[in-house]
Amino acid sequence: MRFKRIAFMASDARSAQIALSKLNRLYGNCDPQQADAIVALGGDGFMLATLHAVMGKNIPVYGMNRGSIGFLMNEFATGNLPDRLEQAVESTIHPLRMTATTREGEVVEALAINEVSLLRETRQATKVAIRIDGEIRLEELICDGVLVATPAGSTAYNLSAHGPILPIEAELLAVTPISAFRPRRWRGALLPMQAVIRFDVLEPLKRPVSAVADALEVRDVAWVEARVARDVSLRLLFDPGHSLDERILREQFAS
Repeated sequence: MRFKRIAFMASDARSAQIALSKLNRLYGNCDPQQADAIVALGGDGFMLATLHAVMGKNIPVYGMNRGSIGFLMNEFATGNLPDRLEQAVESTIHPLRMTATTREGEVVEALAINEVSLLRETRQATKVAIRIDGEIRLEELICDGVLVATPAGSTAYNLSAHGPILPIEAELLAVTPISAFRPRRWRGALLPMQAVIRFDVLEPLKRPVSAVADALEVRDVAWVEARVARDVSLRLLFDPGHSLDERILREQFAS
């Protein structure tokens, strides 16, 4: 068997803690550092936190939904867990690497599984210029914000901002404006996975902007760069028939 040592991690939600207790009694609980697989109990937010915690460790993560939507999770059940893990389909994803420089010159790097987003900090809209691979493609975007989404994250904030859903194997990134004011009809862009995307904040003092990589926020940025971190791989396990690419495909036909 591939997964003899299983580590369980759970969110603080009561349902997740109850599930953790049941699974501990049935299967024990391995140290995550020594595990062949990690089972994450919670919602999508906790799944993202778990994936961030295991980055660079090459440990597959199997989520069971104890939250609300559970897009990245499998159905919760206590029985036959070792068999479910053995039969699971693996998806490998790569996060975005964000490099954000503040107005004071501080440089912050972070990894984002879903998206890197720029958001206005005040009531005023932000103004940003967009460069792709060093070339200016949009001299001024006036908006509430703008984001870069991975295929895995395209059904999250990106979809809420009316961005496109990307198949997991698409080798594309989505650049999606958030409440664009000018150009009013600009709906975003699809870019090759190897693209380097840079946002320059045009009026950082008058119109301050924050940058967010998943849950990590950097305030008062001057410019932000995002690119795929090919050197970082994350392994997700899904029950047969419910793989990540299948879920993304279904989402495109959801009413």
